[in-house]
Amino acid sequence: MQKSLLHRIHKSRPILSLAALAAGAVPAAALADSPAATLSQILSNSGITESGYVAGSYFHSTGVNSDHQFDTGHDTFQLDEAGLTLAYQPKSGFGAVVDVIAGEDAKIVDFAESAGASANSFDILQGYAQYVSGPLTVQAGKFTTLAGAEVIAPTGNTNYSRSLLFYGEPMTHTGLRATYAVNDMVSVIVGVNNGWNYTKLSGFSSKTGEFGLALAPTKNFSLTAQAYVGRDPVVGAGRTLFDTVATYNVTSALSLVASFDWGKQAQVAGPDLKWDGLAAYVNYQLNSEWRVSLRGEYFDDKDGFMTTVPQKIKEGTVTFGYDPVSNFELRLEARYDSSNAPGFVKWSSGAPTDNQTEVALQSVFKF
Repeated sequence: MQKSLLHRIHKSRPILSLAALAAGAVPAAALADSPAATLSQILSNSGITESGYVAGSYFHSTGVNSDHQFDTGHDTFQLDEAGLTLAYQPKSGFGAVVDVIAGEDAKIVDFAESAGASANSFDILQGYAQYVSGPLTVQAGKFTTLAGAEVIAPTGNTNYSRSLLFYGEPMTHTGLRATYAVNDMVSVIVGVNNGWNYTKLSGFSSKTGEFGLALAPTKNFSLTAQAYVGRDPVVGAGRTLFDTVATYNVTSALSLVASFDWGKQAQVAGPDLKWDGLAAYVNYQLNSEWRVSLRGEYFDDKDGFMTTVPQKIKEGTVTFGYDPVSNFELRLEARYDSSNAPGFVKWSSGAPTDNQTEVALQSVFKF
């Protein structure tokens, strides 16, 4: 479950080209009997694929959820995220991807990318050009991070809420990324970008290096390792993150995922600030319509850099998914977080507390 762009290709029936119609190559009588061309058909004939989703939710939490990346509203219906992706990605030569999102999640992504300067409900999540030549793919622009087992798009996750590890990871990068497929089992990724989430850096020349390794020794097992090393422009000192994700598909119904993070933020004056964490996932398809996903994790914010409070947090999450049709899912989730310090804030009173409970209902429609 990498934070890479993996989208389902929507296929449509071939249609008469617009150029042929404009040239009068088809008699008017034939046109009268022909069905109108759909946008999907036009895109398909142009080599462009499109996909999208709409996710909305209602949830209640006893805490403010400041350490959860997206679920920060309470006791209200909300549009979590609506996304649309257009991609032209031939197997060789130039291509491009544009991925836009809107909703409450987009506000948080935009807030992070602008270093708090704005919080728009619309964001260009990805927008990059690419060039493919044999085993080499080069991308230039803005793209989602390699780090972590979870992604921004809700369709790529098995739980409603994001993990604590996700909160401590970057979301997007703007720069250059090169991927070289050594063979069917090994890929190497290197890149340089503006850092964690920044779309641009004003008057700041230092960049962040991106390094990744993806292994798939068998069809049932995969392992990725990625590192980000660079200077954060806001703190003004070096930041390092190492992340690894292992996925094992035990059967067609059962999959196991483990993710580990280690991070360090240097300071202009003072000791390094460190954090680490481990998350484990168990996903089981109960039948054709129902599934269950369990997540347990441990996050050690040793110096309080990520959560503002030095603390050790544990959380457990259970999510049931109901798919009455292939492109729609209803998710019911319960989550409990606990800490060895009063690192949470009660939603009702604003008082500090060492635990919080959350229940949520989310619908996800894909097209």
